[in-house]
Amino acid sequence: MKTQGGREGATGLWARALAAWHNRLEAVYGDTPPRDRVGFLRMVVYGIGAFVNNTMAAAIGGMLIVLNLGLGMDPAIVGLLGSLPRLTDALTDPLMGYVSDHTRSRWGRRRPYIFAGAIAAGLIYMVLWWLPTGQSHTFYFWWFLVGSIIFYLAYTMFATPWVALGYELTPDYHERTRLMGVQNFIGQLAYVVSPWFLWIMTNRDWFPDQVEGARWLAVIIGVVVIGLGVLPALLLRERFRDTPEVAAAAEAVPARTLRENLVDFGRGLKITLSSGPFLKLGAATFLVFNGFILISSFQYYVIIYYVFGGDQELGSKWAGYSGTVGAISTFLVIALVTWLGTRWGKRHAFFFAIGVSMVGYVLKWFCYVPGVPWLLLLPAPLMAFGLGGLFTLMGSMIADVVDVDELETHERREGMFGSIFWWVVKLGMAVALAGGGVLLEATGFDVKLEGMQSAQTITLMRLFDAFVPVVTSALAIWAVWAYPITEKSAHAVREALERRRGEVAAAPEKG
Repeated sequence: MKTQGGREGATGLWARALAAWHNRLEAVYGDTPPRDRVGFLRMVVYGIGAFVNNTMAAAIGGMLIVLNLGLGMDPAIVGLLGSLPRLTDALTDPLMGYVSDHTRSRWGRRRPYIFAGAIAAGLIYMVLWWLPTGQSHTFYFWWFLVGSIIFYLAYTMFATPWVALGYELTPDYHERTRLMGVQNFIGQLAYVVSPWFLWIMTNRDWFPDQVEGARWLAVIIGVVVIGLGVLPALLLRERFRDTPEVAAAAEAVPARTLRENLVDFGRGLKITLSSGPFLKLGAATFLVFNGFILISSFQYYVIIYYVFGGDQELGSKWAGYSGTVGAISTFLVIALVTWLGTRWGKRHAFFFAIGVSMVGYVLKWFCYVPGVPWLLLLPAPLMAFGLGGLFTLMGSMIADVVDVDELETHERREGMFGSIFWWVVKLGMAVALAGGGVLLEATGFDVKLEGMQSAQTITLMRLFDAFVPVVTSALAIWAVWAYPITEKSAHAVREALERRRGEVAAAPEKG
């Protein structure tokens, strides 16, 4: 695709980069049996689900700042509004995982929920941000709290089955890493755009104020979520199905009562939470993601009030530049980490990625300085190794854990493992959003002071911004240090599973 000026557009460059990276992986790691390959087009379709998932996560977090800057709400209250709705996921995510694992329909276990969830989440998000004007802060608090809870229910309906679907698309150890690399690569497009949300909502040429900007931005996001979110449900198929013996046994058993389902749900939850390797991955994810989200809003405040002396429009613009540099760098990070994961092993690739991100966070202390705005772009590529490496490797590693669990329990629980993993992510976000608001309040920040924040407030914001994620990342490395699943052990588990369940249990597609 060419622009009128004859140069290739950004979308064309991104597509070419993605295709070149995948072809390189095919050339280097072509030893994956054809029956285990997902296929490039299906990887892309699954990755579109990642884009939708990340767009919803980035939007709800990135737009919350409007409640403080646009409506003047207390930052601690805004933090609570970001965190309280996520606490409901402690129940709804595992329940959705259980329901998806035990659904039997002509369309599969995952696809009906992905389809319905994308439509519901998009519509509800539009309504959520269409805030009535002239209301009290109490009204906005309850409007946003109730609306967010409803939104997250729809979000869970989409995200939990979509995650579980990825765990079962291939049984191959390295193809899982490639699949998660491609989906994470595509998902990062959301983070190329999302750093500009504040600038878009603040742009006075388009909207009279930030609140009006949030309304129309939410409409655009909702349309994108619906239009793209249904594609994995329409274009992908599920690999694993019951053996004839299991299917016949299931048909012969009478429908369970509510009590029996709750007991079975509790049993499955207990088994999932007793998996040592899974707990290590969950702890590492919580720490890395929690550390990032805890100070995610601090970057905006430091850039606006320290680097640019309180100029919101100029500060949000440079924050957008930094976010875009980080998001673009993440594409390269994902490709590199995917390669390292298949060469060094997933655990060692994780150590490398998180270690580099720690260096990037430390550099923020030295590079965020007044009068030299371009310096704030330097830490962004290094910080990109954190979440870029995390969400490339964790999905692949959890898929290996699911196989170990099946070998031990004779059940596949992709939905349960995926839901608890992402609940950990959401719990981290909830704790971090609430904690971020409390930390911001503790610095003495006062939005009424505009560009006149105290020196102590600025120093505390800078310290939290640079060094909180360094501490949490170091703890994450410690958590994964004893992760036991290697390529050799994963292959042994797969061979044992295939001997037991037979080829009839797998229904790979050509692609």
